[in-house]
Amino acid sequence: MVYSQWAHAPSHIFVPGGTYIVTAATYQKAALFNSPEKRNQLMESLFDEASHWGWLLQAWAVMTNHYHFVAVAAEGAGTLRRMITSLHSKTAIQLNKMDAAPGRKVWFQYWDTMLTYEPSYLARLNYVHHNPVKHGFVENAEDYRWCSMAWFSRNAEAGFQRTVLSFKYDRITIEDDF
Repeated sequence: MVYSQWAHAPSHIFVPGGTYIVTAATYQKAALFNSPEKRNQLMESLFDEASHWGWLLQAWAVMTNHYHFVAVAAEGAGTLRRMITSLHSKTAIQLNKMDAAPGRKVWFQYWDTMLTYEPSYLARLNYVHHNPVKHGFVENAEDYRWCSMAWFSRNAEAGFQRTVLSFKYDRITIEDDF
């Protein structure tokens, strides 16, 4: 177990093999990832960084001004902060090159929560899969190519799909006022 403290935030306990939900927002909630090319770049960078740091993604949703993911920690679960720092640094540099906006602040902050209660985990998986619907991008989450719902529908066992999709997520607390 790795124990970390950050100024102005509660202490975090990172457990190897633990499952976490992460939400990150752009600075001032600006819709900076406002094209398919930019969202592709962010999603591919998320996949690359998760793989590099040994995190197993289970759900993801990339929007114009934020993203969410659920992932299982690598053995060194304390790598979450380094993974996010690397992801944000690389995507900010790439995005600012694309927009000819050198030095612009892209990311505001991120929030993470370790999921220790199975119903909470299942509800959050469903929440992330359906985030594009919540924000009005699509009516069917499988139609939004920057989220995991289509992948989940193709790859998860039917029984697990039914279980996840049966969990309501309208009363869970996730930083998502975007």
